[in-house]
Amino acid sequence: MSRCRTWGRVQRFGIAAYRKCSSGSGYPNISLSAPLPGIPKPVFAAVDSHEQCETKITTLENGLKVASQNKFGQFCTVGILVNSGSRHETKYPSGISTDTFVQNMFHCFVSSHYVSTAQYGSKDEILLTLEKHGGICDCQTSRDTTMYAVSAEVKGLDTVVSLLSDAVLQPRLLDEEIEMTRMAVRFELEDLSMRPDPEPLLTEMIHAAAYRGNTVGLPRFCPVESVEKIDKKLLHMYLQSYYCPERMVLAGVGIEHEQLVACARKYLLNVKPVWGASTPTNVDLSVAQYTGGIVRMDKDMSDVSLGPTPIPELTHIMIGLESCSFLEDDFIPFAVLNMMMGGGGSFSAGGPGKGMFTRLYLNVLNRHHWMYNATSYHHSYEDTGLLCIHASADPRQVREMVEILTREFIQMAGTAGEMELERAKTQLKSMLMMNLESRPVIFEDVGRQVLATGKRKLPHELCDLISNVTASDIKRVTTKMLCSKPAVAALGDLTEMPSYEHIQAALSSKDGHLPRMYRLFR
Repeated sequence: MSRCRTWGRVQRFGIAAYRKCSSGSGYPNISLSAPLPGIPKPVFAAVDSHEQCETKITTLENGLKVASQNKFGQFCTVGILVNSGSRHETKYPSGISTDTFVQNMFHCFVSSHYVSTAQYGSKDEILLTLEKHGGICDCQTSRDTTMYAVSAEVKGLDTVVSLLSDAVLQPRLLDEEIEMTRMAVRFELEDLSMRPDPEPLLTEMIHAAAYRGNTVGLPRFCPVESVEKIDKKLLHMYLQSYYCPERMVLAGVGIEHEQLVACARKYLLNVKPVWGASTPTNVDLSVAQYTGGIVRMDKDMSDVSLGPTPIPELTHIMIGLESCSFLEDDFIPFAVLNMMMGGGGSFSAGGPGKGMFTRLYLNVLNRHHWMYNATSYHHSYEDTGLLCIHASADPRQVREMVEILTREFIQMAGTAGEMELERAKTQLKSMLMMNLESRPVIFEDVGRQVLATGKRKLPHELCDLISNVTASDIKRVTTKMLCSKPAVAALGDLTEMPSYEHIQAALSSKDGHLPRMYRLFR
């Protein structure tokens, strides 16, 4: 008998029991529910469930917030979030902080061929530094936040924070780098108009319609006319206004808080940016003004996707109404309402786990076979929000599709069934907890909450708020939402598209029906 197997028997049955077994007799009759003889009582490591997801926050002397949450493991995710996005470009040509320019100027982590900083002379130096610590990196922008993140081994934290500080505060912005960025921007704009998935373009259009010419309604993608206007001087002016410590959070998941604070003091406390001292007095503090309206784009969608199984020609409609900001108490009822509406593409209707009991599946996709998509979305910001439904169908059935959507909006104000409400709440809590199993998702949640509110609501607190939502809460927020003017985005063949006035009238009626149209000829 090998030494390994021998020791295993000793651990399982005790020394005396093992001697009995090794003498040739049968296995001892020992109950598995009682402590084993001769074995010391095990001591297990334990941590309180609330303490495990506790977020620690420290504010440095220069106003920079450092937020962290410990999570056991060999790797950590660390990044810098800046309160800067396309909504802040009122005083500047659109496109400075958009996906295209920021990701191509500071995207030292993925696809850039032309990024350099004061410490790293080329992309290759940055990548080699990251590879030493198994690092993978990302850069993302939204309408109100810019995020730079690195996932790497915990032992490389010092190097990672140094790299992040250099990328955010010390970019060289050479002329050849800016010119290469302009080329990449033009390519991405062409790709945006040619891609078969219209979701990014429709999202742009619905925001432009809902907040015409202000804050979150400003374009997230760099307009063609702004590409040549953006130069090093203009970039420095923008960065000087918005990239200041008071508008930044250094967030980390998987590291000790004191260790992250020490790195922040070393690399972010007394560092002078390449553009000089920051002047946060120039920050645009405009509050989002919801206007409502319609943005139409007549486009031939017949050849969007060619191939053996081409996508049929579709017209895409998105209708939205003003909801609330994520700082308001009504944000949770709106999140439950959005989950209750659900929906998706018709190809997955009825599949397990696909939301087969949501209203847009039961009332729309399962009843109208000719509709290819019906999905609910909820966009929320610090001062406003937008709940919208996106639907797709053949151009000849656009009017009927719009009427189906307006009826669904009106029916939201009805009393939700007890089983329907509980299912939506359970699904929302399940999705929340499942997403927070991922370390990068926890990092983003910590960073965004601390950046917006200075603190973080823990998962169990959010679950309690979701559990407390009632049918009367859903009815109240829906009734308030229906008082706003609709925002409409329409893309494709819009020959049969009803007028904006008719859509508004349908959403103001009791049943959601469009006004009748009488035609002499069809």
